[in-house]
Amino acid sequence: MQQHQVAMLGTGLIGDFYTMTLHGQRSRDSVRIVYSRSAERGRAFQDRWSIPESTTDMRAAIEHPETDVVVVGLPNFLHEEAIALTAAAGKPVLCTKPLGRNADEARRMLESVEKAGIFGGYLEDLCYTPKTLKAVKAVRAGAIGDVTWVRSRETHPGPHSAWFWDGRLTGGGAIIDLGCHCIEIIRNYVGKDNRPVEVLCHTDTLVHPIADEDNAIALIRFESGAIGQFEVSWTFRGGMDLRDEVAGTDGTVWVNNFLRTGFEMFSAGGSGGYVAEKAESARGWLFPVGDEVVELGYVDMFSDMFRAIDAGTPPQETFYDGYVVNAVMDACYRSANSRRWEPIELFEWRGGVAPRIGAGREPERHEGMVVIKREILPDGRHKLILKDETSGDFTDRVVAGA
Repeated sequence: MQQHQVAMLGTGLIGDFYTMTLHGQRSRDSVRIVYSRSAERGRAFQDRWSIPESTTDMRAAIEHPETDVVVVGLPNFLHEEAIALTAAAGKPVLCTKPLGRNADEARRMLESVEKAGIFGGYLEDLCYTPKTLKAVKAVRAGAIGDVTWVRSRETHPGPHSAWFWDGRLTGGGAIIDLGCHCIEIIRNYVGKDNRPVEVLCHTDTLVHPIADEDNAIALIRFESGAIGQFEVSWTFRGGMDLRDEVAGTDGTVWVNNFLRTGFEMFSAGGSGGYVAEKAESARGWLFPVGDEVVELGYVDMFSDMFRAIDAGTPPQETFYDGYVVNAVMDACYRSANSRRWEPIELFEWRGGVAPRIGAGREPERHEGMVVIKREILPDGRHKLILKDETSGDFTDRVVAGA
């Protein structure tokens, strides 16, 4: 298996998580050079992770002769420049979320990568959490029947760096920062062949004196009839809440990826040190996370990306996926302004045609009537809710248990 030498662009929190993963988990891959806009931060990052070189020249980092993969962990407004330079250099590129500040920007990046014929991977870590991977596999195997509704929630007290709060640099507020995760999680559960059709979204700025939203909720309607729902907030207190719920015709999935994962600790002194990302206190009842790079999906994400590079196949999350996410977010902002359902505008749909929920399924019948619902009573008998298709009337019937 090939060993990769990485040019890491960015020295913020995400750069730390990415490098921690590469150096501490896969181990055979390593960061050869790091780029930072600040020489001081670059040298500190270099020393922290034992990286041979640091530079303030983005082009030099990308074109470094000893690297074969570029990882973009930069603020949103620098993604397009970094990807254009990487495409020109002809190297595989992995870009953090969101791909662009809007769908037009994301489309340009997608086209530059495809025109250059290079590998493009979308680093959407929360689609790679161990719980999500297992849950999605079960859903795709039919464990809960047809997916009817997916709810994805990400909330925390707000971003850790100043540039996140400036919509001119990011493209928006909490939707751009957090909604991108939720949208792609939803797409994985409903199926990527299931075209997102339209959006209804509400945004508000409730707490912070900023120009962009610090809270938002949206509904996404898919071609199959399934509904995706996301909730995002920069004003949630108590840490980072990452939860997903999936409802199907034959079952339900609940996933809690962070905050309440079964690890709880009480500290009266507050001397336990780092608890977890976005934790607001080290005192009182705490909810530590055992291994964040695993729990947040970074290990499986990079493993998938490098396996795909080695095999010459697409990864689970592609630049096209990143583009679709940006298109959905654009529709969210249009809907928040118009206060109505807005269509999701895609320059091209590369998925399939999703069948309607329940297509081809014959309903259960009893004495010539359609069974709407079957319920087991305390004594073991079954209560049936029935519909007469001729009259349209509903009735109930108690029968012996099957």
